[in-house]
Amino acid sequence: MSARSRIIVAALMSVTASAAAAEDFVKGVYLQSEELCAQAKKETIQAVIEGGNVLLTARGIEGIEYNCEFLQVTKANRAPAWLVNAICQEPGYVFPDVLSVTQMSPTQIDVVSVVGAGDEATPSNTATYQYCEGIAAP
Repeated sequence: MSARSRIIVAALMSVTASAAAAEDFVKGVYLQSEELCAQAKKETIQAVIEGGNVLLTARGIEGIEYNCEFLQVTKANRAPAWLVNAICQEPGYVFPDVLSVTQMSPTQIDVVSVVGAGDEATPSNTATYQYCEGIAAP
């Protein structure tokens, strides 16, 4: 097998592994509290986001004037967790982030970010999210 063929096979295996990891990944919409889920059901998910909150889906973390797009998802072998590479942006600022996403229970996901770790002055994507049954992503 030529070097070029090996590179193509390796690239295809990487894409396949990422797709398999994504199949088990976050399903549905998550907000940062059960109260916000209830508000989204009563009003709309858009109203909750416009109130300054963020939501978590398999695509990433999204809010008004802020988002983190999940680019690569790698499933852990021995834990209900994933390592996620993301590109985050807010007005005038784009930055990379690496996150651990851990399924704590069927309805709770913890996200831990390396950005701002140990620095309270730096915003971070670290948060706990609750599953919002019956809520669709905007």
